Amino acid sequence: MKRQVNKMAGTMRKTPRGAKGKVENPGKLFVRLMKYVFKDYLWQCILVFVLILTGVIANVQGTMFTKNLIDDYITPFLLTDSPDFGPLAQAIGRVAVFYAVGVIATYLYNRIMVNVTQGTLRNLRNELFEHMETLPIKYFDTHAHGDIMSVYTNDIDTLRQMISQSIPQIINSGITIISVFISMLILNIPLTVVTMVMVAVMVLCTKASAGRSGRYFLEQQVNLGKVNGFIEEMMNGQKVVKVFCHEEENKADFKKLNDDLFVSADRANTFSNFLGPINAQLGNISYVLCAIVGGGLALNGVGGFTLGGLASFLTFNKSFSMPINQVSMQLNAIVMAMAGAERIFRLLDEKQEVDEGYVTLVRAKEVDGKLTECKERTGRWAWKHVHQADGSVDYIELKGNVVFDGVDFGYNDDKIVLHDVRLYAEPGQKIAFVGSTGAGKTTITNLINRFYDIQDGKIRYDGININKIKKADLRRSLGIVLQDTHLFTGTVRENIRFGKLDATDEEIVAAAKLANADGFIRRLPDGYDTVLTGDGANLSQGQRQLLAIARAAVADPPVLILDEATSSIDTRTERIIQESMDRLMKGRTTFVIAHRLSTVRNSDCIMVLEQGRIIERGTHEQLIEEKGRYYQLYTGNAISA
Repeated sequence: MKRQVNKMAGTMRKTPRGAKGKVENPGKLFVRLMKYVFKDYLWQCILVFVLILTGVIANVQGTMFTKNLIDDYITPFLLTDSPDFGPLAQAIGRVAVFYAVGVIATYLYNRIMVNVTQGTLRNLRNELFEHMETLPIKYFDTHAHGDIMSVYTNDIDTLRQMISQSIPQIINSGITIISVFISMLILNIPLTVVTMVMVAVMVLCTKASAGRSGRYFLEQQVNLGKVNGFIEEMMNGQKVVKVFCHEEENKADFKKLNDDLFVSADRANTFSNFLGPINAQLGNISYVLCAIVGGGLALNGVGGFTLGGLASFLTFNKSFSMPINQVSMQLNAIVMAMAGAERIFRLLDEKQEVDEGYVTLVRAKEVDGKLTECKERTGRWAWKHVHQADGSVDYIELKGNVVFDGVDFGYNDDKIVLHDVRLYAEPGQKIAFVGSTGAGKTTITNLINRFYDIQDGKIRYDGININKIKKADLRRSLGIVLQDTHLFTGTVRENIRFGKLDATDEEIVAAAKLANADGFIRRLPDGYDTVLTGDGANLSQGQRQLLAIARAAVADPPVLILDEATSSIDTRTERIIQESMDRLMKGRTTFVIAHRLSTVRNSDCIMVLEQGRIIERGTHEQLIEEKGRYYQLYTGNAISA
């Protein structure tokens, strides 16, 4: 229980990615994001641009027709007793075709953008997950899991509106502004100058608002990640929370995080929501000024300006201010998307786990007294060492000999937690680590897996420096049962097969029997096909650990690491499965971490650790005779350990 509380508390201290303030290099982020879009959807984007251009030109042509409608048709009709509506009907038909083309073009580009957007987000999520799988364990130990999940959900979702709506709308608005500006110049230059003065005021308002709201949108994304991280941790630790009656404190912590999210979201949306109405009213003022000035020009016939020209110009005035207002509104979505994109690319830019190993693990058989590589199952494995100098190949049989030679390690260089660790594990030996919590027992097993790399010393596996072994092959040769078991959503059979993906059903059943799990599995509603969800919440902790042991057994590895593997199993069940565990460990090099010292009495060597140093080593009998720290743990202080 204490270990679980410490773990949860440590997790809560993790710092989410992203910092408050300004998005760094938004232009660079935007270009990088567009590369993702164009990489798979370049031709669709080109087609969208053509459709947008078509739609805008069609609408501009329709607006320009207003001038002809009034000057060439309506005004002459007022001066004749028998007007001919034929030419008018033909003109209206042509305009209807223009508008129809615009409607179709708008529908098509919106439909295409849905596919482009969802496809891009799918590709980004795939790349995020693929990259995440290459990150070292250290990354997940130092980042809140809920905050990482927020990248896949909230941050990715901020890109959806930008790609599907904001970018097409800005392109549409840009083309509209250019075409409308040219049309206004053709109609009347003085009125165009009045319009541009009001547009300049709109741009200044937009720039001021976007700058302030952008800072708060970034804070909003960071705070959202913190809230998600806190909720995820509280869901996982709910039993601990209730046991220690920590509900009120958690409510207060959540309220503070939620209030921070409220403040940043409120400020961000306050500035962005003010911008639309302000620009809309400035647009109305521009319309009124143009109507007054243009009315005077048209009534006096200045420069040949007509009422029809005024009607078209006023429509263009609205068409000119509306895109600017739309751009200002979409800028907020883009600013939010850039805040999300920064967090997405921050994850994508995290350094992958470095693997410079070149020694691989292969199936082997003996031919004419020499070990050679083969494809069929033989029950024997070998390390394949290709010499880089001459290309020659050596095969070293996998036996499970592990040596630590003067190993120093720290999770960071400032604080070394293991000091000059030396151990020699012969094939088939059972090595036990005991000591108080935090002494460094689990850390040693993490180094064998190369979850972390050492600062000094050497770790050799069958005489090979583990830095030379590919990490995937190294870990494939190890079977691990952790204290904190994890079961995946799927059947019992699939969870056991996780240890060996090509395991047959017979091998799965044999592994379950070896771990003494077969009995309770067959009593489940669907036996081995029972679906487990929620990390196996419908099983007891002991049953979950038995499945973890079976998962390690089916892999049939030469080296086993048992980190408190029986800590959640009652004493009676422990006695029952001890014989099975001994069979599992027979012929394998086994590293056992245990607080329950009765489980390590039969170890070939017991090592006692304190503050990252091995202070005692020997068999159970030898250590009892020495009457040192192990003697104290075994006879009187085992519980406090």
